[in-house]
Order: sequence, then structure tokens, then C-alpha cells
Amino acid sequence: MKSFPFLPPAQALILLRVCLAVVFLAHAIVRVCNGTIPRFAEYLNNKGFVFGMPLVWGITAFEIIGGVLLAVGYYIQILSAGFILLLLAGIVIIHAEQGWFVGEHGSGGIEYSFILIAAFVAVAATARKKE
Repeated sequence: MKSFPFLPPAQALILLRVCLAVVFLAHAIVRVCNGTIPRFAEYLNNKGFVFGMPLVWGITAFEIIGGVLLAVGYYIQILSAGFILLLLAGIVIIHAEQGWFVGEHGSGGIEYSFILIAAFVAVAATARKKE
């Protein structure tokens, strides 16, 4: 089977892994820089979580630290599992009630999380131990 003309499969997987890391790094950094952590914490508190603020800081720290480690290729399978759990929690807590579509046909549904989970499964399934 021929590979994509510009990128062999191994490099394509690295690109996918780094892009996933960048998405979560950006998500967390914007949350910190825009000061939306208290708003997200209050949202979680209103959903019945007792410790919204520590939970949001934990999520944010995981996204930043995990994003950096994922980008450089450490703990790929463990971090992918963690990001998948985070995405599944987001689907249950936030996105499922908005339906399937995120953009044009909806407002905040699960389709984006769904494809990110699939990408993490592919990255984790093909990960090699970093020596």
C-alpha cells in the first residue's frame, strides 16, 4: 500500500498526536488566560459537582501537562486514555444535551468529541514505547 505522497504513516501519526496535544493545550491556556476557570467551575457546581474549582484546575493542569507530554511522545497510551475519559465526561456532562452537531446544524453537540476520541484511539493503538 502506498503512503500519502508527502507523509509516511509513522510521521502522519506523529502529526496527529501533536495536533491533538495542541488542541488541548490551547483549550487549557485560553481558559487560564481568559479567566474562565471560575465560570466553568460554577457551571460544574450547578451540575451537582461539589468541588468545581479544584476540578477545573485539575482538568486544566492535565490538559497542559498531558498536552506537553503527549506532544513530545511520552506516556502516549496513558495520556490518550486520560483524554478519552475527559472527553467522555464532557459528552455526558455538557455536550450530549446539545445533540450530535457542534456547528452549522447545532450548538455544542458531541461530534467534535467523538472524532477526538477516535483520533486518540488511533494514536494510542499505534504508540511505541519511547526509550
